[in-house]
Amino acid sequence: MRGRNFLICGLTGWCMEILFTSAGSLARHDGRLIGQTSLWMFPIYGMAACIGPVYAKIKKLPALLRGSIYTVGIFSFEYLTGSLLRRHHFCPWDYSSARANVNGLIRLDYAPLWLGAGLLFERILVHTDRLT
Repeated sequence: MRGRNFLICGLTGWCMEILFTSAGSLARHDGRLIGQTSLWMFPIYGMAACIGPVYAKIKKLPALLRGSIYTVGIFSFEYLTGSLLRRHHFCPWDYSSARANVNGLIRLDYAPLWLGAGLLFERILVHTDRLT
């Protein structure tokens, strides 16, 4: 189950990132809608499978609070993995030019997006676990 959830979250994250970067392309008036990601992002998104066990402990909390908890976890993991990848010159993102960045590794203005992503992963994982 855990391996399957890891794969589902990794693939979902890749798709979300490609759609998000394609939307950025559209915002720049680039009709080619080119989206991109990195192979490094698959295991990072795959770790969203951890949301399943967290959800089991907090499922009675309101969605906004659960999403906020996921956002803190996502920011923490993004900062940690970004730091490790940057140390080896492999980090595929650099938010240094953004206003609300923390050491170029996370963007605080992305909090609503991560809140939504966390709740989306939660729904996917709850649905996946019911099927087995």
